[in-house]
Amino acid sequence: MKIELNLYASLARYIPREAGAPCNRIFEVGEGTTIIALLHHLQVPMDKVKLIFLNGLHAHGDEILSEGDRVGVFPPVAGG
Repeated sequence: MKIELNLYASLARYIPREAGAPCNRIFEVGEGTTIIALLHHLQVPMDKVKLIFLNGLHAHGDEILSEGDRVGVFPPVAGG
């Protein structure tokens, strides 16, 4: 099944890129895959993850992904 994954700010570097190709945010995942399992597969360091959203709602990461889900992951952000 296909899901959309958006890694923001400093986490964006963990999205695989092919040479010369734009960043692909659509991922094929297997049944029963959780958000955390997907992030581990992409080698995203969990200590750098502050917020996770699933279809626009706050998530904890243990949610099982479904076809067409949209996931957004943010690192800690400071501003003024």
